[in-house]
Amino acid sequence: MSAAFCLVMGISTEALGTTDKKVKPKPKPAARAEQPRDGLAEARLIEVYRQIGNANTQDALKLASSLVADYPHFQLAQLVLGDLLSARSRPIQGIGDVPADLAQAGAKNLQALRAESQLRIAAIKEPPPADRIPAQFVALAKRNKHAIAVDTAKARLYLFENTEAGPRLLANYYISVGKAGVGKNVEGDQRTPLGAYFITSNLDPTSLKDLYGSGALPVNYPNILDLRRGKTGGGIWLHGTPSTQFTRAPQATDGCVAVANPDLLRIINTVEIRTTPVLIGSNFRWVQPSHLGAEKKSFTETLQSWAQSKRPGREADMMRFYANDFNAEGKDLVHFSSSLRSEIAQRGDRPVELKDVSLIRWTDDADTMIATFDELAAGEKTGRTVRQYWQWRSNAWKIIYEGVIG
Repeated sequence: MSAAFCLVMGISTEALGTTDKKVKPKPKPAARAEQPRDGLAEARLIEVYRQIGNANTQDALKLASSLVADYPHFQLAQLVLGDLLSARSRPIQGIGDVPADLAQAGAKNLQALRAESQLRIAAIKEPPPADRIPAQFVALAKRNKHAIAVDTAKARLYLFENTEAGPRLLANYYISVGKAGVGKNVEGDQRTPLGAYFITSNLDPTSLKDLYGSGALPVNYPNILDLRRGKTGGGIWLHGTPSTQFTRAPQATDGCVAVANPDLLRIINTVEIRTTPVLIGSNFRWVQPSHLGAEKKSFTETLQSWAQSKRPGREADMMRFYANDFNAEGKDLVHFSSSLRSEIAQRGDRPVELKDVSLIRWTDDADTMIATFDELAAGEKTGRTVRQYWQWRSNAWKIIYEGVIG
């Protein structure tokens, strides 16, 4: 019975990295349940899976029972517990093997829970490679103390800390996205946008409906690239889950990214607003940070050439970095170039210095680099923070947007 149960659950010893040694569940204090903590419920569910993978169904049953007692609104844990109980008296034919009438009545929810289970198991089988980051993070500056990458194909959110030694993965969590999937284009399409964004604020949880759980972190959708493409809508948040649900189905939101409340609290208490980038993509390419060195060096040289051209008498050299369809805050290239010339005349012959440069690359129909940096005149201690969107056009990088932030 145990071996068959493992097969229908889609769990194997090899997949979960288990051993043949039985692991006895540790007794817990009777009067005190574990406090909600980020990643804890999933870690305990994974341990249930591991015991199933080792054919230790009795230990798995004990662990699942304890998990459900502590997290009664964790529906997937409830489903796994039900299967473990059913396996004691009859063969299990698949995940969520419930009587036909119940299966029919709750078909949509059952299908979603099965999908959630498969995604969680896949996350165990294919964890992110050690010491690697998504290739989009070409260069994280000191201002980017943390970074987030949401992989919609894997239903995972990856939280990074930007250390002196480079970005390191702090945690990763199961997430839910839009009911209609991804690739948001218009308001109300119930899709989650794909792109490179930044957290803009931290909403007071007392002002939110129960739907959003323990809080919300809005991102700047639509960003400059989205607006240029005519995309509409807004209100895209990283938020929690309702009090009646520990997690939501893989596709259950109106376009936001939802995570379990303990996980969201960890994120809220960790990241910074305005400076934390949020990638929302699919099947990221993970690379060692050192492998991005050549790309960083090449683009930085282009950026420095642009900065060096912001001098009196070099206006023509400077303007060659801007795309003909440049647009910023309602100004086309002609009007923007007039403003730049006035700025250069006012600053005089002092060269421009760039500090704390961050580079985030986003490639879809176009190849875009988002550069954020502090710009100041030589000899000055303070300046302004600038964000530029560059695109690869006819074998050269061209600026399509430039603006001051913060």
